[in-house]
Amino acid sequence: MPARLRVVLTEAEDLTLAQLRQATTVAQRTRDRAHMIRLNAQGWNVPEIAKIFSCHEHTVRSTLRRWENQGLGGLWEMPGRFAKRKWQEADLMYLEQCLETENRTYNSMQLSEKLSQVRQVQLSPDRLRRLLKKRGGDGSAHAILIKENKTH
Repeated sequence: MPARLRVVLTEAEDLTLAQLRQATTVAQRTRDRAHMIRLNAQGWNVPEIAKIFSCHEHTVRSTLRRWENQGLGGLWEMPGRFAKRKWQEADLMYLEQCLETENRTYNSMQLSEKLSQVRQVQLSPDRLRRLLKKRGGDGSAHAILIKENKTH
């Protein structure tokens, strides 16, 4: 059985965490972490807090340890936690230009290969299709013609 974790807060720390918990400009995950720390300081144990937040006990323990080791700064996400983009805006613009100027249609597999050969950017056909859809086209000349001929 893991050792009990108990956080002791000063009045100033408790007030700061209470304000942080109610701040609407702070990410929900950060606000939840502040609430977990306050509950622990009020006597709630780790399994009870995990049940309240519908998370694993390890999540609560890591939050409490981050508070002990890093203080208030430990509540926020560390920078660089997410995957970096493998493509640039210019890469998608290049593909859109190819779709508009070349007299042929491409499927997402062909576009992915073209991007890999010409621009040395590796994107899966599925990811590329989603990116192009977000930008307003699905990569086919037919869809571009329909889009241009729609009445608004």
